[in-house]
Formats: sequence, structure tokens, C-alpha cells
Amino acid sequence: MRLSARICAVGLIGVSFVMAGLAKKKRVPLANVSFVVIRDENSKPVRNAAVVMHPVNDDGKQRRQGLELKTDADGKASFDGVPYGKLRIQVLAQGFQTYGEDYDVDKPSMDVTVKMKRPANQYSIYEEHPGEQQKPEEKKPQ
Repeated sequence: MRLSARICAVGLIGVSFVMAGLAKKKRVPLANVSFVVIRDENSKPVRNAAVVMHPVNDDGKQRRQGLELKTDADGKASFDGVPYGKLRIQVLAQGFQTYGEDYDVDKPSMDVTVKMKRPANQYSIYEEHPGEQQKPEEKKPQ
């Protein structure tokens, strides 16, 4: 358990150096991005949610390097050292729909609140759906 925690910490440090290195090469300012992940239905925090950040190129494609954070008991996570520019944020938590959105990091500090939704039921054509208009029966050719 301790070894995996150390490996994870070393990985995070390595990724942060990569992101900071990219910013230094291009002389891009760095920002502090803070996240709050809450449940959509009651605004309670979602603990241990994975917040994944990927820089996005000008053509809209996500770069390979990225960073994963975990939310604490208050549903909060933050990272200081995010280069300005487009950032794709994905949030994954067990029992919730995956969230994904692109953000423009253009100021020294950003606060992002993510409302996680429960999965919706699958739609089936074999079940009745009250409130929907029924299509008229097709007549079979005689």
C-alpha cells in the first residue's frame, strides 16, 4: 500500500514537472485551478472522485500528458501550476455519469464546480413511455 502511494506521488510530481516545463519553454503563465465536485441532486460533496486534466492543442486534440487528482472528503481538489490555454477536465466517480468539459485557463486562479449526475435509465422501445405521442399503426399492403 505504501509503495503504490509513493509511486502515485512520484508520478504526480513527474507530471507536474512536465506541465511546468512546457509552460517555461513557451513562457506561458501558470494558474491555480481548484475543483469542487458535488452531487447534482443534493449538492453534497463527492469524495474520492478522479479529476483528470489534459492540455488541449489549438486543433482541439488532447495532448498525451495529463494529471489526475482525487477529491478529499469535502469534494475538493486543486493544482497549482496549470499552464494557460485550453484544458480538458474529466471527472469520474463510481455511481455517477462521467463529466467532461473544456475550459480556457486565462487567469491566475480558477474555481471549477462540477455537479455529478446519477446515470439515467436506458431507453427501450419495448416499454411504454407515458406522455409520448404514439405513432399510428402502419397499414400492411393487401
